[in-house]
Amino acid sequence: MISYMPYPVRIDDIVVETEDGNQKTFKLVFEQEAHRKAWKHVPGQFAMLSLAGQGEIPIGIASSPTEEDHLLFTVNRAGKVTTALHQMNIGDRMGVRGPLGNGFPINTEMKGKNIVIIAGGFAVTTLRATLISLLARRQDYGKITFIYGARTPGMLLYRDELKQWAQREDIDLHVTIDREAPGWDGLVGFVPTIAGEVAPSPENSVALICGPPIMIKFTMPPLEKIGWTDDQVYLSLENRMKCGEGVCCHCNVGPILVCKDGPVFTRGQVKQLPIEY
Repeated sequence: MISYMPYPVRIDDIVVETEDGNQKTFKLVFEQEAHRKAWKHVPGQFAMLSLAGQGEIPIGIASSPTEEDHLLFTVNRAGKVTTALHQMNIGDRMGVRGPLGNGFPINTEMKGKNIVIIAGGFAVTTLRATLISLLARRQDYGKITFIYGARTPGMLLYRDELKQWAQREDIDLHVTIDREAPGWDGLVGFVPTIAGEVAPSPENSVALICGPPIMIKFTMPPLEKIGWTDDQVYLSLENRMKCGEGVCCHCNVGPILVCKDGPVFTRGQVKQLPIEY
């Protein structure tokens, strides 16, 4: 159920994710039990975070629906509201409105299939939520391949969880950085290059891709080369979302509104949009 008024929440924990301090994960807990029970989201959706006297911002939900006692949002410090949020402390109060948009069809089209997750930079947030959800019902899915990259080791998010996932035998994990770095003994190369080297089979599979537009653009040719079709690939887009409800039209791309019709689209749907996508 969508709430058009923000739910009051409290900051329960804050984790500084990256070495530059510009990425923080906020653990939020509902102040009222009725609101916690009313909140229902699917991986891939987003919410509006509101700060009194500052405004509100759309942020992807980084927590899985299976993590029922809290919400996670990983926020990049980039403007007025995000800077104000980065200055808040544990125990401070704010608002959450949502959930909004659509999500990945993990309970329908994806069941029984092999899942390939490809993420770049801090766009990994909603894909983190997706992976946690898949692992909670691991028996419902086939092989899970997770490809994730960042510029440097210090810019990787969820590093403790990455270490845990690397130890699991039921995840084919590939973590890469753009260029060589002291102390790094993992993969080196851009995400599209690694995706081409891993060459995940398209047979009975779906791919979920989220990252900068340039990463998405160059990830598609290696997949197409080995037989991936447009209806097998789901993309998560962002485009100047403002109200989150399809009213202000800030996020329109041709006939669609990213906040209302998306942010998750198949590659086939995206190819029908104007040239900006």
